[in-house]
Amino acid sequence: MKLTQISLTLAAFGFAFHANASTLIQQVRVFDGQKILAARNVLIDQGKIMNVDYKGQIKADMKVVDGKGRTLMPGLIDAHVHAYQDQDLPLLYGVTTQIDMFTAVPLMQEMNKRMANGSNTHNADLISAGVLATAPGGHGTEYGMEIETLTKPEQAQAWVDKRIAEGSHFIKIVIEHGGAGYKFNSLDSATVEALVKAAHVRKKMAVVHIGTFEDAKVALKAGADGLVHLYVGSAISDAQSKELIALAKQHGSFVIPTFSVLESMAGVKAEDILNDAGLTNMLNKTQVLPLTNPYGQQENQAWLTAPKKLTAAMHAAKIPVLAGTDAGNRGTQYGISLHHELALLVEAGLSPSEALAAATSVPAQAFHLKDRGRIAQGMKADLVMVEGDPSVDITATRKIVEVWKDGEAASPLRQQKAAQVAQERAVKNNAVRLPADGRISLFSTEKLASPFGFGWVPSNDAPMGGKSSVELKVFADSGLQQNAVKVAATVNPGFAFPWAGIAFFPSTQPMQAADLSAANTLKFKIRGDGKTYTVGFTMQGSFIPVTATVTADKEWTEISLPLSRFKGLDTSMITMLSFNAGPTPGQYNFDLADVRLVKE
Repeated sequence: MKLTQISLTLAAFGFAFHANASTLIQQVRVFDGQKILAARNVLIDQGKIMNVDYKGQIKADMKVVDGKGRTLMPGLIDAHVHAYQDQDLPLLYGVTTQIDMFTAVPLMQEMNKRMANGSNTHNADLISAGVLATAPGGHGTEYGMEIETLTKPEQAQAWVDKRIAEGSHFIKIVIEHGGAGYKFNSLDSATVEALVKAAHVRKKMAVVHIGTFEDAKVALKAGADGLVHLYVGSAISDAQSKELIALAKQHGSFVIPTFSVLESMAGVKAEDILNDAGLTNMLNKTQVLPLTNPYGQQENQAWLTAPKKLTAAMHAAKIPVLAGTDAGNRGTQYGISLHHELALLVEAGLSPSEALAAATSVPAQAFHLKDRGRIAQGMKADLVMVEGDPSVDITATRKIVEVWKDGEAASPLRQQKAAQVAQERAVKNNAVRLPADGRISLFSTEKLASPFGFGWVPSNDAPMGGKSSVELKVFADSGLQQNAVKVAATVNPGFAFPWAGIAFFPSTQPMQAADLSAANTLKFKIRGDGKTYTVGFTMQGSFIPVTATVTADKEWTEISLPLSRFKGLDTSMITMLSFNAGPTPGQYNFDLADVRLVKE
């Protein structure tokens, strides 16, 4: 994900801020954050819960809401997100607070101001770590943001103090060494321990991202307040579970399993929410895309064995389990994914009521948010009302009737977003008209031209802080009887996934979407040094391409790739086609010609 351009539409849809008249929710079942209460009247006013069992008269200026057969809950809290875009979404799905584990400091600071002056009525509140603590070349440095990294324990206190001065609510630490096909540098255990101590000296929490069982041990031994992930794995022994539980109990730590993103890593889609039209009717095409495009290319349910077993064991041992999605990553989406996460927590052994608590009172207590997470007098009037009883059927959280943020109903926002999405879906096909032969490579010595779009450009990882480079040279090939382009790429370490190559922008402006649904096949000719290269399509709303690999043999070879081979590709919203060398460092040379998008 790229975090450099962030726009926050805070005066969403043009609704003015104003103080509401009091609202009386009548005869509604209440989940108070811990338990179900029998049907009652709940009074809210001036952004607060005034009375959780109102028995007085109905006054003329009260707005009365029917709660019969419905359940009123505290506003949901997603305990793990990266809130760099789509600020409108969480509230539409009843998520009134997001615990952010890494986002741009200006966004965090703006949200801090809005929350402080009471003008954040139309967005979920953001409780953010701001910048995370990581090593040079560590996880978190791959997104194109400048990050102050650490190499030794002596830097910890100054680093923590800078984050607090920026407005961070807590400290996020990364222990991550990478996985198959990629590696990260990671903080050592001494630096992790120093960071935890430095945070605690300033009375701030310190939570840790981990990727393995061993990482979890390091984090908990260092005294981390919480693990903000579990990890994928096909097995975990009872002895390993007991070891982590003992460490968590020793330090009073909590855990956020983030099943939604672990499923994505395992190639599992959240089909239950994808197939729920009542939920997806507020997602535009770009916002649906992450849910349809998980990280794993092949489904591997076995990878979920370890986190499920460990979550069940920790819950049974009374380690606090919090609901968090890691929204902002592929396979997830803000707001909507939390409803999927609740169902996964129930699958892992929590009762529906315990899962509801994991998204309300438990994260509020864990992150010391004393004004939310409960339905009690004086609490913020951040509320969700649903049809049915989610303490019996957890999927009832998806049947949202109304959301209140600081006492203001969000139904106008929900209705307007649904109308916008419906209008988008009603637009007729606007596909680019492809040339008769489908050729999009009109290479000449003057220009890397194309019959439509911005055209062809050199591409490398420099915009993301990488050190790779590429040179392009057009030449006439007598055998092909057309021009080709020679790509000389130098792939250097410096970015987590380094690359260099050539890219085509199909729209008139780079990184704007074009509808290429008139094609179903990509064809091109390639030759080169015998190495493997990546062909990728990037879609609107994502900076991670869906890819296939090809080999550049010494002689010209025509490659034909059905677009169906690019898993998760939506051809109606393509921003870029690329041919790249990497990520293995080295020198690469390949020639490219006769690139065509055709219908077969």
